[in-house]
Amino acid sequence: MRWRSGKELREMFLSYFERNGHRRFPSFSLVPDDPTLLFTIAGMVPFKPYFLGKREPPFKRATTSQKCVRTNDIENVGRTARHHTLFEMLGNFSFGDYFKSGAAAFAWEFLTVEAGLDPDRLYPTIYKDDEEAFSIWNGEIGVPKDRIYRMGEEDNFWSVGPVGPCGPCSELIYDQGPSFSCGRPDCGVGCECDRYLEVWNLVFMQYNRLEDGTLEPLPKQNIDTGMGLERLSSVVQQVEGDFQTDLFKPLIDKSCEICGTRYGDGPSSDRAARVIADHFRATAFMIADGVLPSNEGRGYVLRRILRRAVRFGRLFGVDRPFLMDLYPVLIDVMGDPYGELIEQRPLIGQVVELEEDRFGKTLEMGLHLLESEIGSLAPGKEDTLPGSVAFELYDTFGFPYELTEEVCQEKGVSVDREGFEEEMEKQRERARAGAKAASQGIGKSLFDEIREEQGATAFCGYTSERANTTITAVIVDGARVASAPEGSEALLVLGETPFYGEGGGQVGDRGNISGESFQADVTDTIKNSGDLVAHKVVVTRGEAAVGLSVVAEVDGPRRRAIRAHHTATHLLHEALTRVLGRHVTQAGSLVNEEMLRFDFTHMKPLSAEEIDEVEVMVNRQVLLNTPLEVILTDMESAKRLGAKALFNEKYGSEVRVVRVPGFSAELCGGTHVDATGDIGSFKIIREEGIGSGVRRITALAGLSAFLHHQRLSGQVEALERLFSVPAEELEKRAGEVIRENRRLSGQLEKQKSRQALSRVEELLRGREEAGGVSVVTGVLEGSGPEALREVGDRVRQRLSPVVVVLAVGEGDRGHLVAMADKKAVALGVDCGILVRRIAASLGGGGGGRADMAQAGFRDVAGLPMALEGVRGLVLDMTGEGV
Repeated sequence: MRWRSGKELREMFLSYFERNGHRRFPSFSLVPDDPTLLFTIAGMVPFKPYFLGKREPPFKRATTSQKCVRTNDIENVGRTARHHTLFEMLGNFSFGDYFKSGAAAFAWEFLTVEAGLDPDRLYPTIYKDDEEAFSIWNGEIGVPKDRIYRMGEEDNFWSVGPVGPCGPCSELIYDQGPSFSCGRPDCGVGCECDRYLEVWNLVFMQYNRLEDGTLEPLPKQNIDTGMGLERLSSVVQQVEGDFQTDLFKPLIDKSCEICGTRYGDGPSSDRAARVIADHFRATAFMIADGVLPSNEGRGYVLRRILRRAVRFGRLFGVDRPFLMDLYPVLIDVMGDPYGELIEQRPLIGQVVELEEDRFGKTLEMGLHLLESEIGSLAPGKEDTLPGSVAFELYDTFGFPYELTEEVCQEKGVSVDREGFEEEMEKQRERARAGAKAASQGIGKSLFDEIREEQGATAFCGYTSERANTTITAVIVDGARVASAPEGSEALLVLGETPFYGEGGGQVGDRGNISGESFQADVTDTIKNSGDLVAHKVVVTRGEAAVGLSVVAEVDGPRRRAIRAHHTATHLLHEALTRVLGRHVTQAGSLVNEEMLRFDFTHMKPLSAEEIDEVEVMVNRQVLLNTPLEVILTDMESAKRLGAKALFNEKYGSEVRVVRVPGFSAELCGGTHVDATGDIGSFKIIREEGIGSGVRRITALAGLSAFLHHQRLSGQVEALERLFSVPAEELEKRAGEVIRENRRLSGQLEKQKSRQALSRVEELLRGREEAGGVSVVTGVLEGSGPEALREVGDRVRQRLSPVVVVLAVGEGDRGHLVAMADKKAVALGVDCGILVRRIAASLGGGGGGRADMAQAGFRDVAGLPMALEGVRGLVLDMTGEGV
């Protein structure tokens, strides 16, 4: 068997199936078009709608090398030679074309002829009752009967769920030889050791499982196969495990170099190298596909694996951001087939370095707390870390639960997962209490029912704001009814509509629907995933009845304002990409008649110069008055046009490209202006951060932008009158006023300090004794925190040992400072504890060091009584209290 690189094997596989009538597709995104999955976990995921019969495939055969992410057994990554978070799955697929015989023949020929595997070392497995598969392997392929193994449902029967498409599998097992054996006498096909290695899985989708468990034949029988490129490479390159293949070894070597180790030195250092190499690979691919670190969903998975890699680096003394040191090596290995890694280099670098820096600052503190808590468990009696501690590590120090669990496992300690989940649920409840759930007033199942009956709603709103149509469904309080009377709120479904249903960030249209003796105001328009449009209405006259002929008319001025803001959003997106870099991708948007809000990936605030450049670029396009083009095409053609697509958006076989010739192109189903000049003008009014690596711009277009300029002009005129200077001198005059204000404020503070210091003698005369410590308390009216500290320092210079507690209060706010000298601290005084107790009695809080602490409080009226209790607190601290 000739040695071949992973790159060669990938291309060999795709070319082989392309020659055999399969349409080659590039790898799809790791973010799937499937709400039930966080990531693309198998090669079939992008084709799932075809396998489930939800869409008609435009091709009979397909082949891919699909990047996949699986993290269900992340704790094993690094421990074994074959567990990964990211891997490439080679696959060939048939949609109602060839079936078992063809799949088996293709697999056998590729492995034995193309890849050069010894056919005598290949063992097919089949589902125990699949006689057809047995006949194919034995009769058609020529595999001896004693090399075909029958397996049970757990191993060799695939299903999409309890009901739905399913079918038997056939796996191809390769015998790597005795040197890979576990040595047990019964070692054979099915053993968990590495000798008999599953290389390829062929899934024969031939049944539909009904709710009663009955299997009925599918009208179209499909083939789904999957083979790990890393695993195939390890077999062809004859190495011990995937990490020794050329797809991983350069990354392993670089990881060892970073950690100052050599691969093979020992289990712990080898494990660290495998974790770092694997996790960085997955991290880079996930970020390149638009996933950013967060505390939920995909972002949580990314944060978890990135921080796990950082922690393993720290175990070997790497106390600096280091992951991007692996980037050049990753590009050498995988940059050719995956150009997004090169294209998104700025984003990958910014996200990784920021996340490393943030976690690095809290990692040591978190580990110290964790080790302290583990050490406090009673040996032999307690071996479970409280869930509240795991939650504190998560909430305060950014430790993913799984990282805490892994560290505990290394120490022989378990974690109270239930207690952690309870704390998490309390946090969620707090979050839910601050948010109000929005409801569309209709269940998904009802939408689906109507959609199945009537099909998608025909939308004519691109070319018209008015349509003659018919009411086809009426929904009141979540139930279908024949009619809705005057005064009621309802959802109306029409046969055809000019109303745009909320989607793609654009709000739904408003307007009215009218007919003979009938009138309704449309307050919103919503759309489900199947393009069924429902109109939220208030019936103002007559009744809305199924079958009624009506005229549907959109609020034209509002629609035109929305169109202006939507096209401006496209121009803004492109301008941000050109000014900031190609790493900028859309992370969310809102477009309505008053403003636009655009969220995008970028790791730092925009400078004033960058904002100006973006504004100028957009307004230049507006002034060019370029007519827009709308192109209906397929996804591949859209990509050739350079059209931007959203990672989480669903696209059909036909896509709509909205293009500003010479400037931007985007996949979009929304409504837009006819020419860029219709936007009028564009103004950014706010730029802010809304999460890790995500920025938000709020901007105005058209009349909204004009009214904003008008308001600003009025404010400038008012300031001209106030300062008695023309507009061009306002900045200079305002600076003078601010500097004068600072000068006077400084003088006032100095005067307050002098007044406060004049009371030092009075405070000294009023001191008390507590356990051998002088206790000085007082209220210094009109003083600030700095003055309190100055007076406290003066008192500490005059007495020893001494505790000083000074406060100031006005209205419902107060400030408290406690200070102690070294002798008082040696006697047991702790100012941090002292201020916390005093502030707590006054409805406040604070803290600090043993020799100095401060706090804020609200109960100013209770201050005198609180200060009277200081002596007793000091007695308790020095051990002199009763």
